[in-house]
Amino acid sequence: MYQNFKTHLQAELSGIEQAGLYKKERIIISPQGAVIRVADGKEVLNFCANNYLGLSNNAELKDAAKKALDSHGYGVSSVRFICGTQDIHKQLEASIARFFGTEDTILYAACFDANGGVFEPLLGEEDAIISDALNHASIIDGVRLCKAQRYRYANADMEDLENQLKTSQAQRFRLIVTDGVFSMDGNVAPLDKIYALAEKYNAMVMVDESHSAGVVGNTGRGVTERYNLRGKIEIITGTLGKAFGGAIGGFTTGKKEIIDLLRQRSRPYLFSNSIPPMVAGAGIRMFEMMDETNELQDKLHKNTAYFVERMKAAGFDIKPTESAICAVMLYDAKLSQEMAAKLLSEGIYVTGFYFPVVPKGQARIRVQISAAHETEHLDKCIAAFTKVGKELKVI
Repeated sequence: MYQNFKTHLQAELSGIEQAGLYKKERIIISPQGAVIRVADGKEVLNFCANNYLGLSNNAELKDAAKKALDSHGYGVSSVRFICGTQDIHKQLEASIARFFGTEDTILYAACFDANGGVFEPLLGEEDAIISDALNHASIIDGVRLCKAQRYRYANADMEDLENQLKTSQAQRFRLIVTDGVFSMDGNVAPLDKIYALAEKYNAMVMVDESHSAGVVGNTGRGVTERYNLRGKIEIITGTLGKAFGGAIGGFTTGKKEIIDLLRQRSRPYLFSNSIPPMVAGAGIRMFEMMDETNELQDKLHKNTAYFVERMKAAGFDIKPTESAICAVMLYDAKLSQEMAAKLLSEGIYVTGFYFPVVPKGQARIRVQISAAHETEHLDKCIAAFTKVGKELKVI
């Protein structure tokens, strides 16, 4: 049987490669940062990490991780409800709840697990999930695991959302689900308008803050801070793997009763090991740092505004953004790969995104700005984009 299956797989892989859609991993041999070293030893500027606050190699977080390693060990070797709950897990959950202004928090191995484990325990076939069309794949997969009725509205389209809310009035409970920042475009969900419609049509709201926490809002507390809705949203999911140190670990935070039920029935929580003590210890220190200073958020916002302004002035097609994500639109999949390769030769590490990660005909290079970037890094990136863009007739 495998010989036939192998032939099938080879044909599939060949088709992906011929279409210019084959993803190749590039090896990094240094810690994550604004400047990284790739496999051939060359140093390049990194503009495609989720390292928004530049904390992935932060000395204080590494020290906190080492201390937790010494005090709590390397791993827990258990799920939470058996013997996998350490005091630092509870401390981290409390820190996350304080940060977002919520009632309680539950930790997961990743936000993919948080989104995968949130819908099925809470909603049944008599309920409705109303999801933004550009929501992350983890939300889509989580919805698929749930028997609730499914509705979808066009990205950030409030007229369409209202229509779906009207249509779903026959269902018992309604949950509107949206990314806080849409990862491929960089736009922020209009949460104030979503919340108003939820109030009008008796619905709850869930927000995935993975790309917005640490980034959006005056103090980086995400879209609920941006729209003055702290503590009012029923469910927030997020990750420690982006702005919050860039390691691993996800969470769901929100209303206490929701978190309580997830602890009883959420399968990724019940059947996965606790996050490592090192990650929990560093996470606790990270949230302490967020309370101590707003310096990193301020620098990130300044860097992003500087970069977007100058890229637009150079003639690039940039999607509107209120986050640290800058989508440089190229529309052609092969062009996005060719441009990324040429930029790497100029010392700029970026990645082309194309179908199925983004819709067909919407290929782009997603540039992600970090507080670790200095002005000279931004200027070098802009100059390289301008040079390559002219060579490829993009500008």
